[in-house]
Amino acid sequence: MFTATAPDGSEIHATDEGTGPTLLILHPGLDDGGTWAPVAAALADRYRVLRLHRRPYRLDLPTPATIADEVDDALALADAIPGPKVIIGHSSGGVVALEALVRAPSRFVGAVIYEPPVVIGPPLGGEAYTQAQAAIAAGRPGLAMRVFLRDIVQVPPWLAGVAGVFVAIIPRLRRWAPRQVAEVGAIDALGCRLDAYATIAEPVVLLGGDASPAHLGARLDALAQALPHAERVTLTGQGHDAQRRAPAAVAKVIDKLADRVLWKGVERA
Repeated sequence: MFTATAPDGSEIHATDEGTGPTLLILHPGLDDGGTWAPVAAALADRYRVLRLHRRPYRLDLPTPATIADEVDDALALADAIPGPKVIIGHSSGGVVALEALVRAPSRFVGAVIYEPPVVIGPPLGGEAYTQAQAAIAAGRPGLAMRVFLRDIVQVPPWLAGVAGVFVAIIPRLRRWAPRQVAEVGAIDALGCRLDAYATIAEPVVLLGGDASPAHLGARLDALAQALPHAERVTLTGQGHDAQRRAPAAVAKVIDKLADRVLWKGVERA
């Protein structure tokens, strides 16, 4: 475990594996970075891989956390590690990564952004966000997650229902559920940031799966048009959880970019 100090004095936690140039991973919602462990393991023989335990999913820290708070954490962690770095952000972690690139572009030499739910038009949450908030307030986190997954993430209703059952019965997921819902509000508070993202000069790989909900692909398309040095990569047969289902394929995408921007001028072992 690697620790650093956030600007507000909170302790930042990150799982630290491997040696070499640094990759910083920002995990998705309802997670603590654990779902990215297989990808990290595939990369750790060539890179130092840090998986930040994002503030909204640290149960020892208060909630809510703003996107700005999370950017503070990511940049403080980057400052604590010498040398060039690539940032990798998945889902809501991808939104945080994009905001970090806007605020402090010199901290990173490239990025892989996997299906971030950025606002490109109407709010991300809308009426479904209101319904999910009401379910949380009523002490029904399983229902809140069913609404979130079915109507905001737009997974099939049967899958949202199954996930809602798991959230209702697994204590850690029950405690994470209000924080996942709050993230929707935090992302909507940012609004459409495509103009800001157009200032990102570093190479960015926009990663998606052809089995993911269509709106995530549309958001990647909007980012691809806005970012000046973006490359769109699609994983065949994969959805929003390829870090678990196809970790080798995800690691290959990251390694391809990192090989170009991190190993430049460095002799690889």
